[in-house]
Parts: sequence; structure tokens; C-alpha cells
Amino acid sequence: MPTAADLKYMQRALQEARAAFDEDEIPVGAVIVCRDQIIARGHNLTETLHDVTAHAEMQAITAAANSLGGKYLNDCTLYVTVEPCIMCAGAIGWSQLGRLVYGASDPKRGYSYFAPQALHPKTAVESGVLAEECGALMQDFFKRKRKK
Repeated sequence: MPTAADLKYMQRALQEARAAFDEDEIPVGAVIVCRDQIIARGHNLTETLHDVTAHAEMQAITAAANSLGGKYLNDCTLYVTVEPCIMCAGAIGWSQLGRLVYGASDPKRGYSYFAPQALHPKTAVESGVLAEECGALMQDFFKRKRKK
């Protein structure tokens, strides 16, 4: 069951996802919270940067590591609107993230189907937070793309 803080920070991740949507990027947004403070945020920039690794989670992990001055995010929570892919799950694992909270599941590309062991063993996971809202944003984006 998501906490009030989980809902609050997932709303912030949704703001990032909407920014991606407005930039014609796949609308995934992420924020990283440490000690009840947002220390990093990001959204997909793969089209803008012409970089397949420029996922929201990767942007946020890099910014969080820079903010903390170290590569480990043990005391942090990553809020992301869509279940991380295998690549992002690997980065989350290497960062030793304390907690992962995501919105919509991704049965086609999500880590839980393809690489369920990719996360660090101590990373706690909460899924389905604001899943309908997160999923609807993705559906709207791809509907718009198909109309073009």
C-alpha cells in the first residue's frame, strides 16, 4: 500500500513524464528522493540526445550520484512512472538503490519479466503506484504517434 509520500513523489515523477510527452519523448519520468528531499529528477531524452541510454532512470541516477558525491544510492528511493527496462534495472542494481517505486508495469520491456534478479538484493520494490495515470499517459502518447 503506497504511503502519502509515495503518492506525492510519484506525482512529481508524472510531472517529469509530462515534460517528456511535451518534448515528443516517450513519457517516462523519474525522481530520486533521499531523506524526504528530491535530489534528482529526469525524463526520457533519447530523441533529444540521440542516445538510446538516455532513459529517465539513467538521467536521475547520474544526477543523484553527482548530488551525493558517490555512486551508491542505498538511502534513496527512485520513483519512476513505468517499470524500468533491463538496462535501467541493471543501473539501479549497481547503484545499490534502497527502494524502487514504479507506476505502470511494462510487460513488453520491463525488468520483472526478463531480468527479475537485476536489482540489488536489498532493494525494496513497490509497484502499481498511480499505475492508471502513469499508463494512461503512455497510451495517449502512442495513440498520438499512430495518428501521425
